[in-house]
Amino acid sequence: MKKIVTLLLVVLSSFTMMANVSISDKEILVKFYEATNGSQWKVKWDLSQDISTWTGVKVLNNKVVAINLQNNNLVGVIPTELGQLETLQQLNLHRNHLSGSIPASLGNLKELKILDLSFNNLSASIPASICNLSNLKSLELFMNQLSGELPSNLGNLQKLETLAIFNNEIEGAIPASFYEMKALKTVLLNSNKLSGTLSPDVANLTQLTNFSLFENNFQGQVPLAIENLDNLKEMNISYNKFNGLVSRKLAVLDTLNMTMVNDGGVAYLMNVAIEVDKRPIVSEE
Repeated sequence: MKKIVTLLLVVLSSFTMMANVSISDKEILVKFYEATNGSQWKVKWDLSQDISTWTGVKVLNNKVVAINLQNNNLVGVIPTELGQLETLQQLNLHRNHLSGSIPASLGNLKELKILDLSFNNLSASIPASICNLSNLKSLELFMNQLSGELPSNLGNLQKLETLAIFNNEIEGAIPASFYEMKALKTVLLNSNKLSGTLSPDVANLTQLTNFSLFENNFQGQVPLAIENLDNLKEMNISYNKFNGLVSRKLAVLDTLNMTMVNDGGVAYLMNVAIEVDKRPIVSEE
């Protein structure tokens, strides 16, 4: 009899724990709903129903693993509580009206693979805690009002394939750790206020297919090492202050043929190095 009672208590305890987990995730989502003016969303949640029925929410094993609410008229701020959804793998809030800063608590989402907060009104700097997301493959923060510098520990994102932070107000130099991100395929940092030089270590990014630094304040020599990136199919580093010589190969690869801006703000084409004719010299004797 005691064994049966003990077994029942264990089973009851297990169900209680599962219920608490479910309620916890639901409470977090309710806070998110309220913080983003859920009553005015295009597609609303019925808070009386189970979270597995809520549009844009994916639940697996009684835990929230994905939130996809792009273009749904979210207005307000991202609540810090969202960082407690520890099993979350995807957070897509693209094209809404979110404002305020990116909560540092999102750095707790260690299972996150996709983070898309693009096309909103987010401001302040990118929290360094984002670089704790070791499983992240795509980071899209473009078309916001983000400022400050890129986090110095950006290179911790060793699985990152897409880095899209264009059309913001990011300033300062590209951190040295960036050149250690060997999984990168797409880098879009154009239309910011980035400055400094581009390191020859860019040759480490061997998987790179699309590279855009268009419309920033970079200067110095364009590293010829870019030519070693065999997978690079599209590049735009024009409208910076790069100077010196570049090869014809790089000039042709660049979308705007290496159009730069001088100190007077006038656009000009960089000097293109004359490629050496490598044919063997034949004696006329």
